[in-house]
Amino acid sequence: MTDWRTGDGKKAMADALALLDLETIEEDIFRGTSPEGRVQRVFGGQVLGQALVAATRTVESSRICHSLHAYFLRPGDPRVPILYEVDRSRDGHSFTARRVVAIQHGKQIFNLAASYQTPEPGYEHQLQMPDVPPPEQLEDETEARRRHADLLPESLRDWLTRARPFEARPVILDPAGDRPPRPPYDNVWFRANGPVPEVFSQALLAYASDATLLSTSLLPHGKTIFSNLQVASLDHAMWFHRPFRFDDWLLFAQDSPSASGARGFNRGAIFTRDGTLIASVAQEGLIRPR
Repeated sequence: MTDWRTGDGKKAMADALALLDLETIEEDIFRGTSPEGRVQRVFGGQVLGQALVAATRTVESSRICHSLHAYFLRPGDPRVPILYEVDRSRDGHSFTARRVVAIQHGKQIFNLAASYQTPEPGYEHQLQMPDVPPPEQLEDETEARRRHADLLPESLRDWLTRARPFEARPVILDPAGDRPPRPPYDNVWFRANGPVPEVFSQALLAYASDATLLSTSLLPHGKTIFSNLQVASLDHAMWFHRPFRFDDWLLFAQDSPSASGARGFNRGAIFTRDGTLIASVAQEGLIRPR
């Protein structure tokens, strides 16, 4: 298998990190941009990661984000910059709280609340990582899409085969369109397509966590986000449990306990290769049949 961490994959990772490196406009005000060529709406994971970077830049470096809660309010316009305004809600003895509002065209498109803590010891336990094949036994998703590009819908071909910041190897590699229904559980190995500075690790993990989660709620219905549906992330919550690095594969174990009211609820647990649980995610998204 090709190592996508060289060449175009490595460039895609460098581009993603550049998106997270926000411009400081004024104290507690930052500006972010979107990738060139994106024509519809800003990827939710990008706004999530950029907002977390904005909040973190107002917090002393000894404190680590342990949780965030966010709402996607309006589609982001990729043609114009996004302004991030940070409110320094609280600086306590052990915890720091921040609120971030993302603005475009004079309106809020997204808001985020994040909490930071000074690291301290305490009780520890975690759930066990699912028993799945290692990434070396699985096929790279982008490589598979490129090999069978002639079978992909022409309107999606370029997007589905382009280089990405992360190499993904799903345990079950589904087609791009409708698929056979199966239980709402999905496991995907992923790794960064290039080096990741520690200062961007949490923001980049938040960025990646929005990529596949919503699709899990469509599994029992034989659909994907590329089916004839209106799909969008509505909210996103994330808890960072333990320190981690992007120097090896991570497993994103996802499930969907419920779908109703044209909304799908999804959960995810992110493990290192050795089984350490580093983060948990929850998200509700719009899955409206057209």
